[in-house]
Amino acid sequence: SVIGMRVLIILADVGTLLFAKKILISLKLPIHKLWWFFLNPFVIIELTGNLHFEGVMIFLMVAALYFLLKSKWLLSAVLIGCAISLKLIPLLLLPLFFWWFVKKQQLFKSFKNLAFYYLAVLLTVILTFIPFVNADLIANFSQTIALWFQKFEFNASIYYIIRWIGYETVGWNIIASVGKILPIIVVAVVAIISLIKTRENIPKLATGMLFAIFVYLLLSTTVHPWYITTPLLLCMFTRYRFPIIWSAVIFLSYSGYGNETYSENLWLVAIEYLIVISVCVFELSRATKASLN
Repeated sequence: SVIGMRVLIILADVGTLLFAKKILISLKLPIHKLWWFFLNPFVIIELTGNLHFEGVMIFLMVAALYFLLKSKWLLSAVLIGCAISLKLIPLLLLPLFFWWFVKKQQLFKSFKNLAFYYLAVLLTVILTFIPFVNADLIANFSQTIALWFQKFEFNASIYYIIRWIGYETVGWNIIASVGKILPIIVVAVVAIISLIKTRENIPKLATGMLFAIFVYLLLSTTVHPWYITTPLLLCMFTRYRFPIIWSAVIFLSYSGYGNETYSENLWLVAIEYLIVISVCVFELSRATKASLN
């Protein structure tokens, strides 16, 4: 079983390599950007080594972006739907496709194409879930989502600050209440990103997706190392490089596994996020200056 899963993830990595190369060639971007992902020790350890299926999800997302670039919307929608069925994170990114389809010159046709795309995604998700649907799945699925946001804690950033404030003010861990609010904030931020920026080409779309996931991870109560693979891949199609730095300092979070109680060294967590956020802010300020000039 392990060998079978590993082969599947390796094949997905090869597919990601091929489609990512095609996108970079179409955009006339440097091909060497690929190797920041595919030769990254962190990616090799977490995907092929530790068998995390983010590798397959990433392949489906990159293939979907390629076919979107080639105006093969139905195939792109099916691939996005399959990616959502595998991991829920692409569901968060769907609003960002709004400006790809909606054009002022052909407003009615644009909304029709957008509705067609979203409908195809929805039907794909439903069809891929049908073989597994039963009352237990629905109940357990909702409980798992609630458990994830309201019980688990690992390698968080902003949430740990909120948790500390909770201890100082009310005297206990407020994850049960905060865990209900943070997802709402994430959805609101993604909606704002979707509305204030146009996404009429792959670099702009990938930039929006990158920062949507970054905000999600900053506000999450749990950030496992392999979650970073998605923003790491997306940054290849943008001007931003802070996910590459993150893929290096994410190893600091491994310290939590170094003892029997799985307790984290919060100083190491703080160093990790200070470095990542500082690089992100620097790159954003540089990009802002470049756009003004």
